[in-house]
Amino acid sequence: MTRALLAALALAVLLLGCAADKPKPKPLPSYTPSIAGKVVWQASVDSIDFPLLVTVRNGTFVVAGGDGVLRALSAADGHELWRGDAHARLSAGVGSDGRYAAVVTRANELVVFDQGKELWRERLPSRVVTAPLVAGERVFVMSVDRAVRAFDVLDGRHLWDVQRPGDALTLAQAGVVTSYRNSLLVGQGVRLASLDPLHGTLQWEVALASPRGTNEVERLADLLGPALRLGDKVCARAFQSAVACVDAARGALLWSRNVGGADAVGGNDEALFGADASDRITAWRADNGNVLWTNEKLLYRGLSGALAVGSSVVFGDAEGDVHFLSTKDGDVQLRLPTDGSAIVGTPVLSGDTVLVTTRKGGLFALRIG
Repeated sequence: MTRALLAALALAVLLLGCAADKPKPKPLPSYTPSIAGKVVWQASVDSIDFPLLVTVRNGTFVVAGGDGVLRALSAADGHELWRGDAHARLSAGVGSDGRYAAVVTRANELVVFDQGKELWRERLPSRVVTAPLVAGERVFVMSVDRAVRAFDVLDGRHLWDVQRPGDALTLAQAGVVTSYRNSLLVGQGVRLASLDPLHGTLQWEVALASPRGTNEVERLADLLGPALRLGDKVCARAFQSAVACVDAARGALLWSRNVGGADAVGGNDEALFGADASDRITAWRADNGNVLWTNEKLLYRGLSGALAVGSSVVFGDAEGDVHFLSTKDGDVQLRLPTDGSAIVGTPVLSGDTVLVTTRKGGLFALRIG
């Protein structure tokens, strides 16, 4: 049995166990809206049954549905700029630099588009669940065994690959692949590694957590994407283990706090925000990780990753509600419904437009103020 399959089975056991023991969602608290907001446009893709990453570039949202259809939508009004089709169900996507876009199919094919027109596809040797990164006329792909491969975006030429020694098991959940200045940052187990994007050579690596547990499953603590970049600071969550920030200019750990959770953190220059395994929301100081406040009003509601927008932090839940909380104290400011299915992934922002995606494939653009 392969490591990737073992990891998938381990994660399934973890999630099934959690689902069986999880208490009922806490009833939604009553509140008086303190900010105004509404849905300004809607669109749709096929149902989302893979770890979707919505890419934001130059006022455009690039999204994909489970059936392999990609759409580039104007953040201003939702009109379609281009459309592409991988002609296969997806396991990961979508990465885009605004012109080129990349997804990975369940048959392990990396498919690259130029404004919706397919350029090339390449069979990969192992499963991928993390959206590719398209940057600098290259496509970077990380598989579930945390091997990283680079391709030329124009012709699919294989440029390099990095297979680092790692844990016996890795998490079959979207990891960290992002850019910082002229470097490629990738999650390698609990470590954030900086690679030279031209050659794949290691520049530095930093451990964000210390895995705990008596067996390999309990010690699973891979970094979860998407990572949060705040200037030279890059922050991420280690699965059910920690939230931490790194100085990417120096390759040095700034702080790490032991906390459970399996979804991405959001934040701004003052604070980071995230929900733990029971959906208790915590705000940490961005400079040192000290706790600013906690909120237990949305316990067990299946919260998404977090997005900070001005004086609000945004979470979606498993019933399709979008919650706006005060970044100052966690009080509920506003709640907006969608289509009743779970908000998946992490909300994203372009200008003043927040986009959330639902399990049914609903795309809801929200504006506050």
